[in-house]
Parts: sequence; C-alpha cells; structure tokens
Amino acid sequence: MKKYAYLFLGTITFALGTLGIVLSLLPTTVFYLLTGFFWYRSSQKLNAKLIKLPAYQRYVTPFLEKRMSPRSKWRMFGMMGLVFLISALLIEHHLIRILLGVIYFSLVVGLSWYLKKRPTTKSEK
Repeated sequence: MKKYAYLFLGTITFALGTLGIVLSLLPTTVFYLLTGFFWYRSSQKLNAKLIKLPAYQRYVTPFLEKRMSPRSKWRMFGMMGLVFLISALLIEHHLIRILLGVIYFSLVVGLSWYLKKRPTTKSEK
C-alpha cells in the first residue's frame, strides 16, 4: 500500500514539476526532487527514467551538483521571493508577514550556503 502511495504522490509532483517548466510560478526543481524521492521508494524503473529526462538534467542536476549559474540562482531566489511576496500581500496578520520574511531570508541564506560549498564528487558520496 505504501508503494502505491509513493507512486501516486510521485506522479502528482511530476505533473506539477512539468507544469513548472511552462508556468514560472511553479518550482520545477523542487517538484522533480520530490518526484525522485517518491519514485525512488516506489519504482526503481520510474526513478531511472526520471533521472534520464532532459528536463531533469536541465533543472535538477545542476542544483544537486552545485553548479548553478549566477543567473539561475537569481531566478530561483526571485521566483521564491515573488511567491513569498504574494503570500504576504494576501495575509492580513503582520506577525505572519514577518514570519514569511524570516522564512524567505532563511531559505536564501541556507541555499546560498549550500550552493557555495564545494561540489561533492562521486567518490566522496
């Protein structure tokens, strides 16, 4: 039963990630990472096919290998900022707006730190 739940969730996140290629408000990389997580636990065949997809190679592999271009990083942080800004504008509570700002700032700092670290080679894994 657990395998089918992972398969279903992976299919949903794959569809959302694929939509994210066209709709810039949906984060393709995050949904494809989730798809890999779910499909790895449900079907090795699907996971292997996912990793070979050109879209996966374009959006996820540079993130995992820590070789994103500065333009890609700015775009990622900009889209995240836009989503957080829209959320903050729709919320009327000032405390939640502050919390969204703190979360966004934490994500920017954390991801910047992650992406600045030296890329891990296959022998170190």
